[in-house]
Amino acid sequence: MANCLVIVESPAKVKTIKKFLGANYEVDASNGHVRDLPKSQMGIDVENDFDPKYITIRGKGDILAKLRKEVKKADKIYLATDPDREGEAISWHLMKALKLDELKDKQVYRISFNEITKNAVKASLKTPRVIDMDLVDAQQARRVLDRMVGYMISPLLWAKVKRGLSAGRVQSVALRLICDREEEIGAFIPEEYWNLEAVLKQEGSKKPLIAKFYGDKDGKIPIRNKEELEKILAGLEKQTYQVEEIKNGERIKKAPIPFTTSTLQQEASKVLNFSTQKTMRLAQQLYEGVEVAGRGTVGLITYLRTDSTRIAEEADAAAREYIGKQYGGQYVANGEQQKKSNAKIQDAHEAIRPTDISLTPVMVKESLQRDLFRLYQLIWKRFTASRMQPAVYETTSVRVGAGKYLFTLSASRLSFDGFMSVYVQEDDKEEANVLLGNLEKGSFLKLDKLESGQHFTQPPAHFTEASLVKAMEEQGIGRPSTYAPTITTIIARRYVAKENKNLYVTELGEVVNRMMKKSFPSIVDITFTANLEYLLDKVGDGSVQWKTVVKNFYPDLKEAVDKALVELETVTIADEVTDEICEVCGRNMVIKYGPHGKFLACPGFPECKNTKPYLEKIGVPCPKCGKEVVIKKTKKGRIYYGCEANPECDFMSWQKPSTKTCPKCGAYMVEKGSKLLCSNEQCGYSTDK
Repeated sequence: MANCLVIVESPAKVKTIKKFLGANYEVDASNGHVRDLPKSQMGIDVENDFDPKYITIRGKGDILAKLRKEVKKADKIYLATDPDREGEAISWHLMKALKLDELKDKQVYRISFNEITKNAVKASLKTPRVIDMDLVDAQQARRVLDRMVGYMISPLLWAKVKRGLSAGRVQSVALRLICDREEEIGAFIPEEYWNLEAVLKQEGSKKPLIAKFYGDKDGKIPIRNKEELEKILAGLEKQTYQVEEIKNGERIKKAPIPFTTSTLQQEASKVLNFSTQKTMRLAQQLYEGVEVAGRGTVGLITYLRTDSTRIAEEADAAAREYIGKQYGGQYVANGEQQKKSNAKIQDAHEAIRPTDISLTPVMVKESLQRDLFRLYQLIWKRFTASRMQPAVYETTSVRVGAGKYLFTLSASRLSFDGFMSVYVQEDDKEEANVLLGNLEKGSFLKLDKLESGQHFTQPPAHFTEASLVKAMEEQGIGRPSTYAPTITTIIARRYVAKENKNLYVTELGEVVNRMMKKSFPSIVDITFTANLEYLLDKVGDGSVQWKTVVKNFYPDLKEAVDKALVELETVTIADEVTDEICEVCGRNMVIKYGPHGKFLACPGFPECKNTKPYLEKIGVPCPKCGKEVVIKKTKKGRIYYGCEANPECDFMSWQKPSTKTCPKCGAYMVEKGSKLLCSNEQCGYSTDK
């Protein structure tokens, strides 16, 4: 029997896979990539057809030496890295670094599996293949483009703002999405509206009925202000309330589709409060294998980087059989729930699902750490639910007439729980309204009281990690493997601050985004980035040459960089001198940029290392005490406006205050885009600046 060597990416997989294979198989790990572009230079030969210059990654020499020894002993070598573009590239780099393509006396194969189970691994060994160079080229194209953007633009940010900043092909667009949203929120003017409810009593029933004001026979009537409300209330005086129409119906709530990388990150953020990075780290562990009591190391879920909702036939059949036995035949879904196909979807993988549905969360609970268990339970429940019948609600909607006006009542009751017996999402937790008992058309209801309330429309919500992932997926920016690292990078660079789940742009982020929009509009253009992603996918399926994409991209990038360099020469990048005197050595202090934005530093560095916070005045007196309002930052870097006399004066505002006061209520006004808005939320007065 031939000696076989199987090379995987991570040491965690070695243990899981070793137990599936016989004594003739040696399993070893490359610990991720072994070759990459050098850090000290761009590493792309622009003059010679954009050839990348790959070097062995520092620290990987010993791993390669060990693998070379194993290669010598083996007759067959199987490259078993991850089943995606990145994994294909790692296999190709291993082939080159270990010179496997030069070996005449050994057989070298590429194998891939979507789950680390005995059946999947054995099946892959029976169907080995050659390395898919289209996938490798798609990865090379991304790496080269990302390197060009990073290495050509970042030095400009260093010169203009501060050293250590970075621009990135995907991260700069993600930052722009957040900045655009912040601008929308900043410019949003709330609009007043009122609601009106009638609390009605039905004869023989103690429970009151709450009916919402709808309008009249001609349609819905919005209540925009107190005057409109009072006009309606006048029209309702002494009216009788009579049931005009009752409709009974049924509402179907479809089962969810299985998780993709994006939907798993979104749901884990919402339900478990995990960051995208944490979700991916835990999912990686579940995929690679964890110790389960009585079973040894088990890969619990399928591959975690996917944008497909497809499920293998065997897994689908096993799920239906399991549901039939555990819940009953009436719970098994008829057809298959699938996401509408999208041109961007890479359908090579399955959705994320448990490798064995019979391994229920209860069975593995004792073997898993708390967060690993919670993520596995989420994936297991979602997949199981996706193979189940929809939930069914009985609904009742009632129209109540009061003079010329109409009110509506609605109620629903869950009549068949279907998939909800296993999996309830946040938005499924509906009020369990009791169906309206013995109401009949024509019956009269007694008015107990009318209740009204003033409200204002809300601005768009700040991005969270979950909603940013959703926006990136919808706009075609990045791919499943890039969402988490992109968000991690912009938070680590302090371009974005994360507070209570929300993402806020920092002063540094605003400066970088402004510069990118001005000097590199195409890099931060959402449509351009999405089109580029589409072209890179086309490289992956073999219909576009990777160097063609790079050759078309480079000249425009170079032109933009050259132009920005010329513009920068005319800008003096000297530190801005202030009137603030250094109390240590007497020099005038200068404004510098740090990781948290601007601060004051002594120009006598390194002899004098004195620094202090920079309180930037905005020329507006404090509405509370009359001292100066200054720009401040939270610990995480989010900008707000406060009084320089803090802690004696506690004035603070998220919006920039103005010198004007509201003519309606006397409160101070704040800037909102091109308008001024009253800071008193109950007032709602606004005017042009």
